[in-house]
Order: sequence, then structure tokens, then C-alpha cells
Amino acid sequence: MTEKTIKIIKDFDIAQIADSGQCFRLNKREDGSYSLIARERYLEIVQQEEEITFFCEENEFREIWDSYFDLTTDYGAFKAQIESKDLYMQNACAYGRGIRILRQELWEMVITFIISQQNNIPRIKKCVESLCRAYGEKRTNFRNETYYTFPKPEALAGLGEEDLCSCSLGYRNKYIRKTADMVVSGGFDLYRLYDLNYEDARRELLKLCGVGIKVAECICLFALHHIDAFPIDTHIQKVLDRHYPEGFPFSKYQGFAGILQQYAFYYDVEGY
Repeated sequence: MTEKTIKIIKDFDIAQIADSGQCFRLNKREDGSYSLIARERYLEIVQQEEEITFFCEENEFREIWDSYFDLTTDYGAFKAQIESKDLYMQNACAYGRGIRILRQELWEMVITFIISQQNNIPRIKKCVESLCRAYGEKRTNFRNETYYTFPKPEALAGLGEEDLCSCSLGYRNKYIRKTADMVVSGGFDLYRLYDLNYEDARRELLKLCGVGIKVAECICLFALHHIDAFPIDTHIQKVLDRHYPEGFPFSKYQGFAGILQQYAFYYDVEGY
């Protein structure tokens, strides 16, 4: 058995994070714990109220998972800024109070959210897992179970039309191949995005094959951690139409609208 790192964390719910539509390799195990494959590592998490057990050494927790789960950010401070008269957002926040915006790997988010287009969460997870099994690196976790890392750009570049068919990606197949080719050839400097502000990063992402506004917003929010990014899918559009017909009050929630978007998304999908 691996080492354990135990932390007391407020505003954290691993089940809500797993179902919030931002991470597709965070899954509930049969024993009630959660497994995560990210940054080429395997992690298990067990939660008892505010006590969170991470099955890893303290050094690994500090170097990787503390940042990944955005644990140094005070989410209570964001919640306190929600206007009392904004009843929908108050309710959405209360319902999804344990959600945090993960700091995920940029390349993985690009490909994952290309896959997410016109797709549902269970099918996205299946497609992502198939892609990892076909082109990721095979590893073994502390339970001696096999897992697969997310494939690097080099593993997907240069593939032919038929190579990704087993992953059931449909029309997204060509987008993934072309995007990988752009990154590996140097035609698109992916990691330069970290040096750009939100608006410039979103504009650059639109140059990638298969990346539209919604996908670019998701990448900005879940990889680049621009928490003012506000992806609008069918769920969020429904929320805006019903509860904010005059437009979402971005000026009131400037700088953290993306966090509220996640509360609204989760509330609409899971609770409302």
C-alpha cells in the first residue's frame, strides 16, 4: 500500500468535482473511493466530510496535487461575493459548494474538449479512455492494476484516417489528428498559451483544428486557469435563457465568472 497524505479542506467535494464536467479521468471506484489519472500519475482519494485522504507521499502531494486541485484558493471568498438577490446562483452555489476548478494539463484538455463536442459525459469518458489505451503509455499503480497515461502529441501526429477508428471519435478523428500535427510540426506553439492573457489565449486556441468558442473557453478555464472564462453549452444556455434573460451579470462577477459557470452547470445537470 502506498503512502497517505491527509488534509482538512473546506469547499471540497470529490464526488461533485468528478461529476462537474471538467475532468473525464476521475472516477468512482467500487469501494466508494475515487481514482484519478492525471499528469502521468495515478491517485486515489477518499473523503470523510472535510477530511481528505490522498494516497500519495507528502512530497508528491505538495509538488502535484495541491496545485492540481487548486487547494490554496479560498473558494469561500468567491461565494461570499454572490449577490443575495441572485437567488439562482445562490442555490447553484449551495448545491455545488464543493466544486473547484482543476489545473489540468493543457494538451489533454485540448484533445478532451475537442472530443466533448456534441457528446455526453459517459461517452466522452469512454472515448478518452479508448484513446489512452490505444496511444498512451501502459503503467501499473500501487494496487498492481494497469492504467494508461494520456497520449502525447507525438503519439497522435502522423496518424492515418483509419488509425483512430477504434476509439469511436467520429468526425472528431480528423480534428485530433490535424491538431496533433500542428503541435508537433511547430505550426502551433501550445505552451506559449501560458504566457498569454485570457482574451489572447482564447484567440490563439481558435487557430487549432476543431476548436470553436466553447471548446476554447473550456481550455482557458480548465487548463490555463483563467477563471473568468465562461463556456456556454446547451445547459448553460438554458440557464441564461431562464434566469438571466437580460444577460449574465459579468460586471458583478468580474474575474471569477468561470467558477460560477461550474456551479450553474452542475446544478442544471445534477440537481435542478
